[in-house]
Amino acid sequence: MSHSHICAVYHVVFSTKQRTHLIPVAAQPRLWNYLAGIARNHHMRTFAVGGTENHVHILLTLPPDLAIADGVRTLKSNSSRFMRESSRLFAWQEGYGAFSVSPTQVAAVMKYIANQAAHHSRKSFDDEFTAMLRAANTGVAPEVDPALPRRAEEVTARLRRDV
Repeated sequence: MSHSHICAVYHVVFSTKQRTHLIPVAAQPRLWNYLAGIARNHHMRTFAVGGTENHVHILLTLPPDLAIADGVRTLKSNSSRFMRESSRLFAWQEGYGAFSVSPTQVAAVMKYIANQAAHHSRKSFDDEFTAMLRAANTGVAPEVDPALPRRAEEVTARLRRDV
């Protein structure tokens, strides 16, 4: 496809299973670099990778012959194997969000991704993701199960019992 030219930038977001804090702060730079490496190895271009203990944001472009679902599956499956080397409990939540970004907004989204820690001192991931879905006019907002444990210790304990 040497004559196919596409300018499509995506802001991809996905979380850890049950939004559990499974990405320690000390491990985040390694995971962000690993995700960028996976993307590069599959001919995706990353502009930014970041997140917090329970989710990841990636700003990227895809080659013309790669569907977004396939690209995200590749990123999640390979990074999951990588994270399980240090934590057998690690898992990504099913699904993801992918939002198109205008080329004029790439710098703003890069800054947003770089400032995730500060951003989430004020806003939860659930609130952030719901706002992103609304801003994109998806007509969908994730349902939050009130029975879902919010404290990382509760979820970790539950995962250990299930393994």
